[in-house]
Amino acid sequence: MNITPHEITLIDDELDLLASCVTLANQQIIELGCGAATLARKLLPRFPGSIVTGVEVDERQHAKNLDSPQAGLRFVAGVAQAIPFANEDFDLALMLKSLHHVPRGSMAQALAEVARVLRPGGHLYVSEPVYAGPLNDVARLFNDEGTVRAAAQVAVDEALRTGAWEQVVERRFAVPVKFADFADFEMRMMRPTFANHRIDDAKLAEVRAVFEPHVNAAGAYFEQPMHVRLLRKRSGTDSTSPA
Repeated sequence: MNITPHEITLIDDELDLLASCVTLANQQIIELGCGAATLARKLLPRFPGSIVTGVEVDERQHAKNLDSPQAGLRFVAGVAQAIPFANEDFDLALMLKSLHHVPRGSMAQALAEVARVLRPGGHLYVSEPVYAGPLNDVARLFNDEGTVRAAAQVAVDEALRTGAWEQVVERRFAVPVKFADFADFEMRMMRPTFANHRIDDAKLAEVRAVFEPHVNAAGAYFEQPMHVRLLRKRSGTDSTSPA
């Protein structure tokens, strides 16, 4: 899966990439900012013996998760910057498009918390959307994440400089994103349960005008560029989190 500077690999299922980077069977896994835990729900049947704990801050999404149980999957309410588990409880932590949602002033604390709850030699898989591409050009009209996405990468760089981590994998790729029509885009992207983007009629019309040229008989298709960094917790790292 080596990528040249002029070539971005298209990956339909990020679980395949994750599985190529780290052991997934017989693992204690925590996903921070799990949302609907889509990847975790696919992971468990494929990799026996693992348990995934999804941590979610949004109360409505957490309630939905509790109403959709699955063997090997448990959910708790919480935030990455104060993970409600003991030291060294997990083998693998996942942050799938969630680090940039942590408040900027708490990103360093969140990564320190991840180091605390991972066992020595455990891994942190950080997958973040890149601030580029046609889908981003539409989304930034109502939710400009340029600053927070850049801050997430800086936070990872700074965590590496603490000596608690070593980076073992870095990948850039793209994932296909499809919408049936603008109404589908509006529901999924503009009016999610976890955010209020304050969409008025003028903004809705502005976004629709930029979105509609991407629509054809099959709907709208985009390729979202992504950046993955896999970190390993160094052995001997102090398992305390800074105050």
